[in-house]
Amino acid sequence: MSRYVTRFGSLDHYEKGGVEIINDDPKHYTFSNMFDVASRSKPYEKVAVGKNMQYVLEVIRAEGTSEWRAAAHDEFALVMDGAVEIRLRKLADPSVVPSGKEGSIRLPGEPDGRKMGAVKARRGHMTLLPTGAAYQFHAERPAVILLQTIAGDDTQYRWAEICQTM
Repeated sequence: MSRYVTRFGSLDHYEKGGVEIINDDPKHYTFSNMFDVASRSKPYEKVAVGKNMQYVLEVIRAEGTSEWRAAAHDEFALVMDGAVEIRLRKLADPSVVPSGKEGSIRLPGEPDGRKMGAVKARRGHMTLLPTGAAYQFHAERPAVILLQTIAGDDTQYRWAEICQTM
């Protein structure tokens, strides 16, 4: 009987891995590694590593403090490595995010509105980033966030750099 071992990667220790194509065309598949992407990203760049229609999974290297952001739709932040504080603020004026705008937008400075609190998330913790609220990430040490969202103006596509295609 075969024995399999599950290994969880981290920003400091990961193996790129790959996909073995048995009887098909490699261009039908892509493969990337979120820790590899985060290791080569600048803090708070939003790099798409998965896409399904308008929805994307973005890898974010959390390091230091991000700008404030908000979206016209819910987003979900899953901490994949390290620890991230997620600060939330109810927007006093939700119209700062245009209705129907896809993806999150950067807010100029600190937004007006009441503080909703902060979530201290570690590896494996998922946090809702709700519509009508602004959020800011803070990480004392480099961490990795996988953000489920809708592709927006700040979503970066680097398929040629990050994907195994053959």
